Amino acid sequence: MARIVVVGAGVGGLATAARLAATGHQVTVFERADTVGGKLGRYTHDTPAGSFHFDTGPSLLTLPEVFHDLFEATGAKLDEYLDLVPLDPIVRHVFPGGGPTLDSCADPVEFTARIGAALGDRAAADWQRLWRRAARVWQASSRDILRRTVDSPRDLAALAWRVGDLAAIAPGRSLRGLGRRHLSDPRLRMLLDRYATYTGADPRRAPAALVAVPYAELAFGGWYLRGGLGTLADALLTRCLDLGVVVQTDATVTRIDATGGRVHGVRLAGVTAPVPADVVVANVDALTVYRDLLPHPRRLAGLTDRSLAGFVLLLGVAGNTGLAHHNVFFPDDYDAEFDAVFGDPGRGVRARPAADPAVFVTVADDPMVRPAGHEAWFVLVNAPRHGTAAGAVDWRRPGLADAYADRILDVLARRGVDVRDRLLFHEIRTPADLGVATGAPGGSIYGTAGGLLRPANRGPANGLWLVGGSTHPGGGLPMVTLSAQIVADEIGPAW
Repeated sequence: MARIVVVGAGVGGLATAARLAATGHQVTVFERADTVGGKLGRYTHDTPAGSFHFDTGPSLLTLPEVFHDLFEATGAKLDEYLDLVPLDPIVRHVFPGGGPTLDSCADPVEFTARIGAALGDRAAADWQRLWRRAARVWQASSRDILRRTVDSPRDLAALAWRVGDLAAIAPGRSLRGLGRRHLSDPRLRMLLDRYATYTGADPRRAPAALVAVPYAELAFGGWYLRGGLGTLADALLTRCLDLGVVVQTDATVTRIDATGGRVHGVRLAGVTAPVPADVVVANVDALTVYRDLLPHPRRLAGLTDRSLAGFVLLLGVAGNTGLAHHNVFFPDDYDAEFDAVFGDPGRGVRARPAADPAVFVTVADDPMVRPAGHEAWFVLVNAPRHGTAAGAVDWRRPGLADAYADRILDVLARRGVDVRDRLLFHEIRTPADLGVATGAPGGSIYGTAGGLLRPANRGPANGLWLVGGSTHPGGGLPMVTLSAQIVADEIGPAW
């Protein structure tokens, strides 16, 4: 039995802790915040009409089998803890210029028919060809990448790629390039581009292999958890406690001790004595690990390409607007948004808030999260991370957040959804706020920008492991949960 310390009680940390405790290890989790969940945050706003409850992080659960596997591996059933609600549509796409909307769903035949009805037969045929390619990429990724450690480019090169898999993955081609090759309708290209932002990346530079992301969502479905996605954190905490894991909140790890090439424990703020450990699992951003907790200049050097962040509005809306659970309102010029959010430091072009961004609106039809006759809106737009570098924005600048919030509401009004005279309240969450709340440097949602090669799960010292969205296999709830499985499998059982 190993003494294992997990740094951070996000989904990755809790999932790893539960798996390790279920195999006989002695596990302690230290969390800097006063609650668990990490980026799976929650917020409650009380009004005379009643209470509004918001998820302030992920709003969609995909690949449900990953979570079924997690709970079964710890001796439980997912359905005993969580109420999964399938979504149809998964996302309602509202394109610029008016015209028909497009509702995605988990039935490939039905979704193709919806594309044909909304965008025409040629668009439907284009999508079918792309879908076949996406399936091939997903199968190769799922088989060879998502459930094993990938520590270096050599590991990727050593995989037994089949010729057909390599042709589908198209090394060197961007997701944007793949869309232009396969999709003639600019609206379908917009739909595909958006999935690059799921990994924090610019579709013009993100690898074509990210076509596996929409495949995973549309092939296996999108799900909501009744009561909000934050209930996943509650369920994982309960599993951990039932398995004997010690979870300490308000406990900040300031350093990982690793002399002689292996870990010996961690240091806590305000505590003189070190906490001994045979294994340390870090569920914090890889940049924080290699900059602050265990300084490592070589690994730190590879973490400069940060992912995008998000600007969020939490709205209490009177009445019913008739929106779907998830809605995306596309801009006239998607490239202008990416130019703004990512900037171009090489040409001296600074990042800035996008003037006319895509707006993502989540409205859960769930009486557990809003008073009767009202809606709780989570509004998200892509945004530069917080900071003073050319690729960032100082979101603490006086007046900036309030002015940008007003602009987003104006953008929604121009796109046919005007709720400015129906707001009971609005709350703002900037990338700076996310950075403070979760320890994500600059509020970057996914650590480094998306790609096939993320920071490795295996740390530079024996006994050090990394999990979470900033590490392999990437961001998003299922990938974070798979990172926990990879690390727990590598550590192995206590017996």
